Amino acid sequence: MTPTKIQITRPDDWHVHLRDGDALKAVAPFTAAQFARAVVMPNLSPAVTTVVQAVEYVDRIVAAIGDSDFEPLMTLYLTDDTSADEIERARKSCFIKAVKLYPAGATTNSAQGVTDIRLCDDALGAMQDCGMPLLVHGEVTDPAIDVFDREKVFIEQILLPLTNRFPKLKVVFEHITTADAVNYVLNASSNIAATITAHHLMYNRNAMFQGGMRPHMYCLPVIKREQHRQALIHAATSGNRKFFLGTDSAPHARHAKETSCGCAGIFSAHAAIEFYASLFDRHGALDKLEAFASFYGPDFYDLPWNSEKITLQKTDWTIPESYPLTEDENLIPMMAGETLNWQLVDNDPEN
Repeated sequence: MTPTKIQITRPDDWHVHLRDGDALKAVAPFTAAQFARAVVMPNLSPAVTTVVQAVEYVDRIVAAIGDSDFEPLMTLYLTDDTSADEIERARKSCFIKAVKLYPAGATTNSAQGVTDIRLCDDALGAMQDCGMPLLVHGEVTDPAIDVFDREKVFIEQILLPLTNRFPKLKVVFEHITTADAVNYVLNASSNIAATITAHHLMYNRNAMFQGGMRPHMYCLPVIKREQHRQALIHAATSGNRKFFLGTDSAPHARHAKETSCGCAGIFSAHAAIEFYASLFDRHGALDKLEAFASFYGPDFYDLPWNSEKITLQKTDWTIPESYPLTEDENLIPMMAGETLNWQLVDNDPEN
């Protein structure tokens, strides 16, 4: 019999966008309410490329979440000019846990990203030496490559040569979307892992076009065919420790999505763990949720498991149509106005 209430170790989010300014104050509490820790993306404007900028950003995050024991795990934004010395400073900082690779032009605020990965060899060598993970947005940006093929081509043209040059470099292939990525990770060495989002598990690319264009279902990498979604579901629910939770929750103001050239990103932090619980339940894998959400990520990052617990209950609730983002703007959450059948009811292990 499927349980109607479960208690799991408090999870972590290994990929989230918290933005900055008023938007940071609006969205960070959602992540802090569910997760003990989160790997925070550095693609602000300007990007977080130095330890000094990361220190300033973490202070703003802590101020935004107020009275909470949530721990932001910071990242640096890799550029063509990132030095081995900056990597060493990041390692000594203790609170910077990874470096993020954005191919230039691949996604939101990626203009400062890497134009040629070989220009980063000094930094990558230093990362390999000190065990600092490289977090990869795995898409090529060649306009001649179909948008639905860019992850597959990235594996062939960038990732395989990179990991051959740096065989001991820890790599997280983030927000994977294809069977090709699943197979790559499965066949790679133990220092290669991947995060999987709730939206790539729950939807195929039809969701962007049902009844018309659906801008709030547009993200990068874009959602793929059903065959790829099934491969992701199998990976996430398999109990394989190479795959773990990373929401890639990415808030944008409503007007920035509902426009002639809308921004890429899906906001899921409002109900992140509930989305995963619903998906795992639907596929008869609730017993695998805790390890996926709470154990495999810390293991890869060489961090301890959290000691607190959260409680999830199988109960219907309606997601709001929108949430405030700034004084003048709101954002549309994933599954806005729809009913979700799992809910976080308690994060106190005594209750």
